[in-house]
Amino acid sequence: MTSSVQDRVIAIIAEQALLEVEDVKLDGTLEDVGIDSMGLVESIFAIEEAFDIQVPFNANDPSESDFDISSVSAIVNAVETLVAAQKS
Repeated sequence: MTSSVQDRVIAIIAEQALLEVEDVKLDGTLEDVGIDSMGLVESIFAIEEAFDIQVPFNANDPSESDFDISSVSAIVNAVETLVAAQKS
């Protein structure tokens, strides 16, 4: 993982969850850090803005999205993929 992407994603999640960065673990879920559905949408918007990307996320039916939100690590990996695709 690119540490700068990882660090920025974790910082965004921590900010949305009102936690310290060190309280957000890669193997944790958004539920583990207390992010609800509204916080998830706000996190997605913040990620899009921070990386200037479009996240393929369906807020009405997250299970139908092409954006894996199963863990913090999965979110970092998905963001890295989107950032890399944008650069190519």
